Amino acid sequence: MKRRNFFKAAALGGGTLALAPLSSCVQSTPTEKTEPNYIDFELNEVTIAELQEKMKSGKMSSAEITQKYLDRIEQLNTNGPELRAVIELNPDARAIAKAMDDERKSGKVRGPMHGVPVLIKDNIDTGDQMQTSAGSLALVGNPALDDAVIVRKLRESGAVLLGKTNLSELANFRSTKSSSGWSGRGGQVRNPFCTDRSPCGSSSGTGSAVSANLCAIGIGTETDGSIVCPSGINGIVGIKPTVGLWSGDGIIPISHSQDTAGPMARTVTDAAILLGLLAEKPQDYTPELKVDGLRNARIGIASEFFGFHSGVNKLMDEAIQTLKNSGAILVENLKFENREEWGKLEWQVLISEFKADLNAYLKTRSGLKVQSLADLIEFNKQNQDAELKWFGQEIFEEAEETKGLDDPEYRKALAKAKELTQKGIEKLMDQHHLDALIAPTNGPAWTIDWVNGDHFGGGSSEPAAISGYPSVTVPAGFVHGLPIGLSFFGRAWSEPVLIKLAFAFEKATKHRKSPGFLSSLA
Repeated sequence: MKRRNFFKAAALGGGTLALAPLSSCVQSTPTEKTEPNYIDFELNEVTIAELQEKMKSGKMSSAEITQKYLDRIEQLNTNGPELRAVIELNPDARAIAKAMDDERKSGKVRGPMHGVPVLIKDNIDTGDQMQTSAGSLALVGNPALDDAVIVRKLRESGAVLLGKTNLSELANFRSTKSSSGWSGRGGQVRNPFCTDRSPCGSSSGTGSAVSANLCAIGIGTETDGSIVCPSGINGIVGIKPTVGLWSGDGIIPISHSQDTAGPMARTVTDAAILLGLLAEKPQDYTPELKVDGLRNARIGIASEFFGFHSGVNKLMDEAIQTLKNSGAILVENLKFENREEWGKLEWQVLISEFKADLNAYLKTRSGLKVQSLADLIEFNKQNQDAELKWFGQEIFEEAEETKGLDDPEYRKALAKAKELTQKGIEKLMDQHHLDALIAPTNGPAWTIDWVNGDHFGGGSSEPAAISGYPSVTVPAGFVHGLPIGLSFFGRAWSEPVLIKLAFAFEKATKHRKSPGFLSSLA
């Protein structure tokens, strides 16, 4: 199916961060008044290691760092460029930071995330005062009873849960005409490089927030493209893990066979640290962070995902040359067999699993306005002005008509989709003795359009997404000032290899830069 179907989607529910009305993104008339400088920030581009050094030396406490990020969110999220990347702040954030400072003073440091502020996507359960709504007003009510498994691990690591990020409503699985980053609860997330441009979805808020330095690191989720696209289009690193590397327990689902959460960061190092800490079997990926990691690596060029934009083509040519200069061996013009079948098979899987998985998840929540997908559809009909103002819910309605997980049509589609994608990746890698495959992550960010929806250009998330295999995207340059990512993907559980390659590419190119918060390219 077309990737744009995963970039789907304003009033707020109680207990949320208040957001101002959406503003025009037309460049204002120049005046003598000095415009605020949103780029200069004491913690701009700071890494996890640098934050640890500040806290270890006593230069800054976790409480001070947390407050600086809270101030930054106030400056950029609801004021200034109105990024709307953060949907809700954690009222416990300052208390958590103080507790981590007290532990440090007593000689206890839990690890590299101790005292580090993190933002997580608003479809991940937190058993605290915050909502878990996936951006839907229908899911605002009683907070979740328990932490998702990855949130429990996050707390155990000593991280400071700063708040939750806005997203494309219900993780971009409501309408084929949606606007990425829009939710009924949170409004429209904006791209910090140019705020009239799309942040891509569905982890749009996390991508925008991490890029704009509203937190040290973030967590997103993906079914097909929802980590890698918002990472690429917002100029950051994103890791879509092998399905099962991180637990999916306590995350509002689309598809148990494709869903996974993953880290979104400004550096490969930071993403690798969080990936290992929250894994079901914790793993240290930092030994893979070698500047010469591309030497003698065999990398295949997935050519059918190239060619959709001349500016992206130029960047990919430069990326390929960098890989060669760094000692990699490139195998060109590789294509997948039977790719035309993937979309239809995937669609049948997703609409079937969405109904079953969402209904099962809603049974774990009490005090909500809805208890099933059918209830959710009806709620939106009864609240059209807030929820259906810009686009509909035809995906919900199609999913509601499915026949469950015992339906032979669904089971056949699932088996065939996995067979074609998993064997497709493995066949290419075996034939050419590859360590990884590469392709452009995204095209240039398109202008936000609530009337017509997204006009997505191109990308490469399908093979890794449908197969359940891992993918890492890293900044690869800019087209007219808009970020483009390069994706490395490969076999199941090949995260160490992909991280090694992505890190070496990152160090060889250093394409990441802070956003400029332009209101328009004009």
